[in-house]
Amino acid sequence: MVIKYQGKQHGKSTTFTLRIIGNNLSKSSSNYQIDLLVGDKQLPTFTTEIHQSLSNCLKEIYLFRKHNGITFEASSEKIAPLAVPYDLVLFNYNKYALFRA
Repeated sequence: MVIKYQGKQHGKSTTFTLRIIGNNLSKSSSNYQIDLLVGDKQLPTFTTEIHQSLSNCLKEIYLFRKHNGITFEASSEKIAPLAVPYDLVLFNYNKYALFRA
């Protein structure tokens, strides 16, 4: 799943891309990998790139954004049309983690 946002980093307008890759390793667990790109440059996040829940991935992006002066404009959200319906529902349920105060 690919989600794009318009936003700012240290006051400079730019485009941010979240790439979320769900890897269903077994019937009882899933792992998620998330990448944050500014323009076309991938940024390193704080901890591991692989998490056991999408919620933890989004919390990490929130903390990274807060620490690095990055803001997203929620109204600019664009989701790539090839999103898996289950992943889309899960993202919408957990996206509050990106925008909490």
